[in-house]
Amino acid sequence: MTQQHDYQDMIRIFDHCFFDDFSTRLVKGEDEPIYLPADETCDYHRIVFAHGYYASTLHEISHWCIAGAERRLQVDFGYWYCPDGRDETTQAQFEQVEIKPQALEWIFSVAAGFTFNISCDNLEGTCEPDRVAFQRKVHAQVMHYLEQGLPERPARLVAALQDFYHTEPLHSEQFPWPETL
Repeated sequence: MTQQHDYQDMIRIFDHCFFDDFSTRLVKGEDEPIYLPADETCDYHRIVFAHGYYASTLHEISHWCIAGAERRLQVDFGYWYCPDGRDETTQAQFEQVEIKPQALEWIFSVAAGFTFNISCDNLEGTCEPDRVAFQRKVHAQVMHYLEQGLPERPARLVAALQDFYHTEPLHSEQFPWPETL
């Protein structure tokens, strides 16, 4: 995976795929990512990703792809989020809601020829997440998407990424079973 990945390319790809139909733009932010629906200060929706990180573009887009029309009218889609520093119970809840977004992020990463890294996102927590177990759940969701087909928005982005990065069609061998990390 030697392709250069620039967040500005991702902004252009996303805009080309979705702005006309969804009035949504991908925007480079500074700190924490956030989704901001159109309001009195901006007439389009914004997916704000962190620090110009390419990986953050893919992750935040994956959340947008899962959110339904009503959720896309709410700040951060109206979803629950508990920051780093979670206990075991809260970490389990966090991982449950991250399975589908991280599965899409993995798929987008492969379509872009970009290295995917699972994120348990709990560096300051009171429990040590089981990264392999979590990645296996994400892997199962990836396999489900490959077998059943992607929803329209993720499929549209995958096609655009494959076209831009000249990557091959998705297949299960591109998503190895997590043995150990």
